[in-house]
Amino acid sequence: METERQFCTFLLGDQFLGIEVLKVQEVIRTQAMTRVPLAPRAVRGLINLRGQIITAIDLRERLGLPALADGREPMNVVVRTDEGAVSLLVDEIGDVLETDLASYEDPPETLSPAARQLIRGVYKLPDRLLLVLNTDKALGLEPTASR
Repeated sequence: METERQFCTFLLGDQFLGIEVLKVQEVIRTQAMTRVPLAPRAVRGLINLRGQIITAIDLRERLGLPALADGREPMNVVVRTDEGAVSLLVDEIGDVLETDLASYEDPPETLSPAARQLIRGVYKLPDRLLLVLNTDKALGLEPTASR
């Protein structure tokens, strides 16, 4: 019986988030991006990853957070989907973390409405909470909340 899960972790502002390791293809530094005319705001552009064209989704936009400070470039968490790879733009990459299933809880009510739609649940860690991103919902391009 499974008692632990592994997550690829990353930061968005002061939020500590994770995606199940098995869904992550790779993590890479900032890549040159080509804008896509008339694309939803969350689509920051397309990147060329060793000949594979990948859509880059701005997680800050999806979670209703302000844009990354000028001069800072996002990192890429490339996830596998049924339609191919997609990059999630994050502030900073963390470590791979093992969690105990017993510390899992539903998302807290204190999350913003936009975040609550994209967060599957949380793991209580000794020093903070790990928010588990629902990648399927995060990759959807419909608005998550009105602005």
